[in-house]
Amino acid sequence: MPSLNRRALLKAGAVLAGSSVLPISAASAPQPVTADSPHTRAAQGAQAMSVNVVRFEFQNKHHWGVLRQARIVRIDGDYPSTGELIRQCSVEQLAQLQGEELGIEQVKLLSPITRDQQFVCQGANYRQHMIESGMDPDAKKYNMIFTKASSCIVAADSPLIKPRNVRFLDYEIELGLVLKREITGAVKVTDANLHEFIAGLVIVNDYSARDIQIPQMQFYKGKSFRTFGPVGPYLCLLAPDDFKYLAQLQLRLTVNGQVRQADSTANLVFGPAETLTELSSVQDFAAGDLIATGTPAGCALSIPSPTKQRFAAALLPEAVKWKAFLKAQEGRSAFYLKPGDVIEASIRSADGQIDLGTQRNLVVEHA
Repeated sequence: MPSLNRRALLKAGAVLAGSSVLPISAASAPQPVTADSPHTRAAQGAQAMSVNVVRFEFQNKHHWGVLRQARIVRIDGDYPSTGELIRQCSVEQLAQLQGEELGIEQVKLLSPITRDQQFVCQGANYRQHMIESGMDPDAKKYNMIFTKASSCIVAADSPLIKPRNVRFLDYEIELGLVLKREITGAVKVTDANLHEFIAGLVIVNDYSARDIQIPQMQFYKGKSFRTFGPVGPYLCLLAPDDFKYLAQLQLRLTVNGQVRQADSTANLVFGPAETLTELSSVQDFAAGDLIATGTPAGCALSIPSPTKQRFAAALLPEAVKWKAFLKAQEGRSAFYLKPGDVIEASIRSADGQIDLGTQRNLVVEHA
C-alpha cells in the first residue's frame, strides 16, 4: 500500500481530478452493478469491498441503507447516530446485505453524519493551497486544527444560506474521514493500522465567511453558520484493501459549471495517520466523528504575501490593515459566492472504485 506519511506526501506529484460531475439523483449512484462488479462479488461472498451507505427519510421516518445502482436496501435496526451504525454494522455484513429495495428517487437523502458527532477540521493542508496562501509546505511543522459547529451539518443537496451580513462567502471542497472507534488516549496510527481507526469517507464543503473568519480571527464563527457544512451524499465505508485509495482520490469543485478546485489527496501535507496520531494526544474521539482534511488551491480568498503581512502587522493600525484586506477581497468579488450560484463537489478514485457522489448547493440569501 502506498505510504501516507508526510515525507512521501510532500514528494508526491499533483494529480488533477478529471471526473465528470454527477447530479444528486438516480444518475448520481455508483456505476451499474454487473456480474463482476465489486458490490456483486462482495454479495456473493468474495472479498469485501467499499460500501456506500445512505441515511434517508422515507414515509416520515429516518432510515439507513446500502446504495447500489440507484437502489437502496434498508438496513434493519434503529441507529440514531452515525456512531451507532458504525459500531453495530461491519462493512463485510453490509456488502452482503440483501432485501427489499427502494429507488433513490423515492427518498430524501440526509447527511450521513449526524449532528451529535464532532466536526474537526484541518486547515492549509494541500501543498498548492499553502503556496497560494504565502506558506512553505516543506517548512510547515504543525497541523492547523479548528472545529465547526455540528449545527452547520446539512444534507449534500441542501441550499447554502448566505447570511445578510456576510460579504465574502467562499467554498472549500474537502475529504472527510469518519472515525471507526473510540479514542481515549494517545495512539500511534500508521498506514498499516489506519483501517482500525477510520471507518469511511465523505465529501465535506467547508463554506466560509472570509470577512468574519480572517479580520475577526474567528475560524469557528466564520465557518459555523447554519448550512455551512454539507456532508455526503453518502458515506463510503472502506474494507482494509481500499485504504490504498486514500492517497489517490481526485477532488473537483465547480461554480456554475466552471472548475475552481481540482487536486489529488496525493498532495496532502499531513496525512490521515499522522493527523490521528497527533490529535489522539490532545482529545477523545467517538465512532462516527468527522475530520475534514483541508481544501486544495482555488478558493476565492486572496492572502497577502508573508512580506506584506509582516509589514502590515508592524506598521499599520488594525483598522487600516483590515480595510486593506477587505479592499483586496472586493477585487476578487467575481470569485466569491452570491445568491443564485450553484456549487458542485465530487470526490472519486480514477478507476471509480471509490466514488463519494456529488454535492450540489444553491446559494440563497438569508430571508
